[in-house]
Amino acid sequence: MTAFPGRLLAAAAILLTADLLVAACPPDSVSVGPTCVDKYEASVWQISPSKTALISKVQAGTATLTDLTNGGATQLRSSNSPFCDDPLFPANFPENGQWTPVSGSSPPSPGVYAVSISGVPPSACITWFQAIQACLLSGKRLTRNDDWQDAAAGTPDPGATPGGNDCNTNAGGRAITGSRVNCKSNSGAFDMVGNVGEWVADWGELPNGCTNWPASFGSDFSCVGGPGSSFSNLPGAWIRGGYWGDGAGAGVFAVDGIGGPSNSDNGLGFRCAR
Repeated sequence: MTAFPGRLLAAAAILLTADLLVAACPPDSVSVGPTCVDKYEASVWQISPSKTALISKVQAGTATLTDLTNGGATQLRSSNSPFCDDPLFPANFPENGQWTPVSGSSPPSPGVYAVSISGVPPSACITWFQAIQACLLSGKRLTRNDDWQDAAAGTPDPGATPGGNDCNTNAGGRAITGSRVNCKSNSGAFDMVGNVGEWVADWGELPNGCTNWPASFGSDFSCVGGPGSSFSNLPGAWIRGGYWGDGAGAGVFAVDGIGGPSNSDNGLGFRCAR
């Protein structure tokens, strides 16, 4: 009998811990189990290291679009140009992610940060190396494959013929983050399907040929695994969800390992987690 109250206290502690985990997610993210996954695809901003209050807001997940614009921040790689040339990343934030700090910045920083906000195009034309560093500079990490799959659960898949409020799977470029109001997962994350394909942290062998999932999985695009490599001898970094031009191949099960981590294009972005 004496153990029973102890069990009740233990159960109450577990429930309280679970509630705290849910409450702990900042407003730029949603709770996915013990993980906070960004609510929106990342936009990348150049912020002067002198703007310490703004950077603190970015790292706390409370920065708004108004905060960024009033603070003189500049969004990078926001253009739908197919050539990934507007606007450029600064020279101290190269494709290999080996950034150098802005002179006098304390703590050292290249002045480039990933932000989860609505109302802007997601940034694209970014390599895996740059994506992982942009997340880390913002006090986060690049979303893992398992985080991503959990956060995407329940996102309606419109296939190749989306309506104006559905996931952006058949268009000429990126949609504004959060504008496709039907493209929302069970956990409240937007644009997990389509818009930009999203780098995740996981790597694997480059695939030898591609296929699609069976119809029961939405016939989503799948290009991972297989013996050997038909593309190069480099590893493949995984991309999830499909992008704005994938049509029916985009979806919650879409997974593409064909891109080396140094690749970038205007249909490829990312999402952070903490």
